Amino acid sequence: MSEATTTDLYEVTMAMSYLREGMTGPATFSLFVRDLPPERGFLVAAGLESALDHLSGLRVGPEDIDAFASALHRPPRDLQPLLGLEFTGDVRAVPEGRIVLAGEPLLEVTAPLPQAQLVETYVLNQLSHQTAIASKAARCVLAAAGRPVVDFSLRRAHGPQAGFQAARLGAMAGFAGTSNVAAATALGIPAVGTMAHSYVEAFATEEDAFRAFARCHPGPVTLLVDTYDTEEGVRVAARVLQDLDRGPGSAVRLDSGDLGALAARARSILDSVGLPEVRVIASGGLDEYAVDDLVRSGAPIDTYAVGTRVGVSADAPYLDSAYKMVEYDGRPVMKLSSAKVTAPGPKQVFRRTAYADVIRLADEQSPGDGSPLLETVMRGGQRTCGRTTLDACRERLAADLAGLPPAARRIRNPVAPRATVSEHLSALARCVRRHIDEQTSAPYARPVSP
Repeated sequence: MSEATTTDLYEVTMAMSYLREGMTGPATFSLFVRDLPPERGFLVAAGLESALDHLSGLRVGPEDIDAFASALHRPPRDLQPLLGLEFTGDVRAVPEGRIVLAGEPLLEVTAPLPQAQLVETYVLNQLSHQTAIASKAARCVLAAAGRPVVDFSLRRAHGPQAGFQAARLGAMAGFAGTSNVAAATALGIPAVGTMAHSYVEAFATEEDAFRAFARCHPGPVTLLVDTYDTEEGVRVAARVLQDLDRGPGSAVRLDSGDLGALAARARSILDSVGLPEVRVIASGGLDEYAVDDLVRSGAPIDTYAVGTRVGVSADAPYLDSAYKMVEYDGRPVMKLSSAKVTAPGPKQVFRRTAYADVIRLADEQSPGDGSPLLETVMRGGQRTCGRTTLDACRERLAADLAGLPPAARRIRNPVAPRATVSEHLSALARCVRRHIDEQTSAPYARPVSP
C-alpha cells in the first residue's frame, strides 16, 4: 500500500465518479489561507518539497485498490478505473521560505480532474502544517534579536515526521541547531544537546555528575544547573569548569523558574569567578512571546532553546487553509458559501514595495511594479528543477523579512499587510457570480403548475 491511500475517503469517491462520468478535463485548484491566525503578521510558505515528492511519486497500485475497496465495502473490480493513476499535471507555487499573506495562493495545481482531486488531502496537509510551524519559528528568530535559537521540539512533536519537519523548518528560519539527531544528520545542520535532570539525579552529588559528564565529553560542555538549587548549581558548575579548564565554549543551562532573574544571577556568579566566556542557555516552555519578554528585559541569556510550543505552534496550531477548484475545462468556477467565498480562475501574486501585494489572474499582464511569487515547479508530473536547499530557503526568508513592514514583524499585536485584488479578477468574480445566480434561480423563477 502506497501513500496514495493517505487521503480522505471523499477524494476517492469523487475521483471514481469523475472517471465514470468521463470528467477528465484539466482542473485548477488553488491552495491558500483565508485569514491569518491571531497574533500573526505574516506566514512563511513551507511544505512544498514534501508535496512535490508526493506528486512525483504518486501511483495507485493493486494494494491501494484493495485498500480503497475495503474502505468503501465494495469489490476491488469496482475500483479498477483508479488503477495506475499517476499525477501528470502542472504545479505553480510560492517557493519555500517566501513570506505570504492571507488570501494569496501558496500553490496551484492544474491536472486532469480526478488527479487534482485525489491529491488534495496530502498536499493541503503538508503545506498547512509546515507553513504554520515555519511561521512560528521565524517569529522566534525575530524575538531573539540576533541571539541563537535552537530546536528542542522532537519529544513532544506530533510524531517523528512532524519533529523532523520542525527541525528543518527551524533551520530554514535561521535556528542554529536541533536536538534531533536524525534531522541534523540528514539535513547537515548542527546537533545540539546537554543532559537531563535524570542524569544529575543518578549521581550522589551534582558535582559528581558534572565531573563525570566532563570526563566523558572532552572539549566545551554544557551543564544543566537547576536540578536542585539553581544558584548553587551554577557555583558547582563554575568550580568544575575552572578545575578542568573548560571555560571557553562551555555553558550552563537554565530550564525552569524565573529565567530572567536566574540568568542575571548566573551571569553574576560566572563573571565573579573569572568565567565571562561561559554562556547562559535558557530552555523550558519558551516560544517567541517568552523570548521577546526576556530580550526586552535585558536578561543576559546567550542562547534560547525552544521546544514544545514552537514544534506544535501551540498558540496557532492550524491554519484556515483551503484547496479549492477555481477552473474546470476552461470554465472559471467559484464557491459562494457564507464566509467561504472563493475567487475564480488561476492566479498570480505580484509583490510590490512594503508588501502592497496584488492578486491578479495568471494570464494578466504584469503590473510593471511588482515581481511574481508563484513559479512553475512541476510540468507534466515532473519537477522543473532540482530540490531546493535549506540555504536557498533561508536566504529567501531573510530577504523577505528584511522588507516586511515593522508593524507586521511585531511579536505582539502585529498588523498584517493585506493583498488587494486586480480589477480584472474582480470583474471575473462578478461575472461568474452573476452566472451562478442565474443558474440557481432559474428553476424557482418558473411558475409551479397546479
